[in-house]
Amino acid sequence: MAKKDRYIVGIDIGSNKTCALVCQPAPDSGKLEVAGLGVAESRGWRKGVIVNLDAAVLSLKKAVEAAESSAGVPVDSAYVGVAGPHVKGVNSRGAMALGQAPRGTQEVTRDDIRQVIQTARGISLPPDRSLIHVLPQEFLLDSQNGIRDPIGMLGSRLEVNVHLVMASASATQNVVTAVNRAGVVVRDTVFEPLASAEACLTADERELGVALVDIGGGSSDLIVYYQGSVRHTAVIPLGGDHFTNDIAVGLRTPIPEAEKMKRLWGERDPSRPNDDLVEVSSVGGRPTRVVSYAILSEIIEPRALELLELLDEELGRSGYGKQLGAGVVLAGGGAKLGGLPALAEKTLGLPVRVGKPAGLLKMGDVLTSPAFATVVGLVAFGNRMRLLRDARQSGWAGKIWNTLRGKAQ
Repeated sequence: MAKKDRYIVGIDIGSNKTCALVCQPAPDSGKLEVAGLGVAESRGWRKGVIVNLDAAVLSLKKAVEAAESSAGVPVDSAYVGVAGPHVKGVNSRGAMALGQAPRGTQEVTRDDIRQVIQTARGISLPPDRSLIHVLPQEFLLDSQNGIRDPIGMLGSRLEVNVHLVMASASATQNVVTAVNRAGVVVRDTVFEPLASAEACLTADERELGVALVDIGGGSSDLIVYYQGSVRHTAVIPLGGDHFTNDIAVGLRTPIPEAEKMKRLWGERDPSRPNDDLVEVSSVGGRPTRVVSYAILSEIIEPRALELLELLDEELGRSGYGKQLGAGVVLAGGGAKLGGLPALAEKTLGLPVRVGKPAGLLKMGDVLTSPAFATVVGLVAFGNRMRLLRDARQSGWAGKIWNTLRGKAQ
């Protein structure tokens, strides 16, 4: 059994579910293996922010206790996801002169890397904004761009391009407070699509150019990679709950029944005829009714098209819409909507696949669902931080670039 402090825990608080995943390093493999999973219905949470702290804490406690029971160990600390319309991403650049040595003879050191990144993150933030990620894209040395690891190279001026991810300070602190009140220390907060990318994207996709869209309940989070680095992040204020509400209104059925209808539509074999029938409960004690899947499609597809059109517009704003050689990867619970990948390919003109989490041992069938991409990625992110701490103790100069870019080896 691994020592308690070697366990890595991820907590994903979504609009519909709260889940805690406990993993540990597998003996002799260097990989992580699943030790326990806890899932609870989310309460007190809407569109990426807490609206009822006590209810959110109760959901967290249920998920954490279930994970502890499954893993057989206490959960003391965790990496926690944040998302929602309050999260924003911007690109920034930092620059510095390299000491007083003659031009072209100053060697770049680890301290120089830290300092130039610090200048890139030194933008003026509004009072209620906090910086949660500084993601290096590339270094420049005497105007030579495209440098991935400048340590040991010679030059007189060092620059760095970074992507900054900012969030509402109060919204983020409320998440931390809720997790703390559930008895868990927050090791770090992680932008959820960054975590999902850890679980679902390959190194080749990141290098070639790829957009990952994490379709949650209240919103859909976008992250764009090109040449191995994060180039753009954004939040689209439309998610799976909008589909559920449309079904509830269109079929005049309660929200839980609408959620069930959405799930049935997503799991349905697309080769089946649309005139297949399904029973739907009515509101106010009225008799159940029978509707066809064609009616469901008429309700769901316009909202799906709206989401994809908003995504297409955001990719255009990113400047990388034409450079996504690996296309688009759909993650999150909304990725299970039947027919969405095909509609996305037609709308975006790009190859599209559903992202299934990978990279852990003993995952089972549940954790390979796109709905668990974030929590699997949070654990992977935590493991990367553990590797970084270990590398610092043994000399980490050669690892700094890959670590900062999310590709620690």
